[in-house]
Parts: sequence; C-alpha cells; structure tokens
Amino acid sequence: MAGSHRAAGKPVFLYTEEQRARRDNSIWTIIQGVLAPIQFLVFLVSLALVVRYLVTGAGYDAATISILIKTVFLLTIMVTGAIWEKVVFGQYLFAPAFFWEDVFSFLVIALHLAYVWALWTSALSPTEEMWLALAAYTAYVINAGQFLWKLRVARLQASASPIADEATA
Repeated sequence: MAGSHRAAGKPVFLYTEEQRARRDNSIWTIIQGVLAPIQFLVFLVSLALVVRYLVTGAGYDAATISILIKTVFLLTIMVTGAIWEKVVFGQYLFAPAFFWEDVFSFLVIALHLAYVWALWTSALSPTEEMWLALAAYTAYVINAGQFLWKLRVARLQASASPIADEATA
C-alpha cells in the first residue's frame, strides 16, 4: 500500500483503529493542529529578521526577540506533542510510529537551546548567534517535513480500507 511501512511483506499502518480513535477524539490533536501553523508563521517572520540582520547588520534586537519567541513555541509544541503521544500511543515520546521524528526533534531543540545559551553567556558574536539560529531553523524545517510526511501517510492510510490486525503486525 502506498505510504505504509512494510514488515515481512505486509503493510504496517501508522495508527491502529484504537489509536486513530484516541487521536481523533483528543483535544491535544486540536492543540497541535493550531500550534504547528502558528509556530511556522513565527518561524517565517523570524527567518526574515535573521536574514535581514545577516545581510544588513540592522535589527539585531528584533531578530533576537523573534528567535526567543520561536524557541518558546518550539518548546510548547514539544511538550504538548509529548502529551498527545501519551494519549494516542501510551508513551510520552519515541512511540514507534514517530520515533525518528522525536529523535530529530531533540536535535532541533538542542540547537535552539544552544542559541539561548550562546545569547545568555555571550559565547558567540551576534553574527555567529544568527548563524546558529539558521542552523536551528534548517533542522526545524527538516523536522517539520518529517511530520508533514507522517500526516500525509496517515491520510493515505485513513482512505485505504485496513485489513484486520495489520495495524498491529
């Protein structure tokens, strides 16, 4: 089946029927659905401010504040995402269906927090801070792509007629 993982020649669905029901009935699904696009908009504004600073040398304070706001959104979506994962899959992080997305999320968080640390300690120059922010943002875009891919897979699988018990194979 298109979009499903394969194990021993059988498709493995992203969600069991029970998990899908928990996902569809959870307030945390709605919260994630609201936070994700807001975080992306914050990212786009911040990216523009960071690039503006790197190109012109102007707007350091605005870029810095935007990166901090982006970091708060990232941490918020990570905490609420962990709660969502607990509700849907029974564990806070690293559920098999989202294992690699969670692993990469920690890289994204580490880069964002490295920026905060560098800002707090003045360990880097302002230009180096902005390059670190761009590294964090690059990782964020990759991670967002991972989650968008999983959303697409889930939609494809939801439109297919599941065969009994293949979801737990």
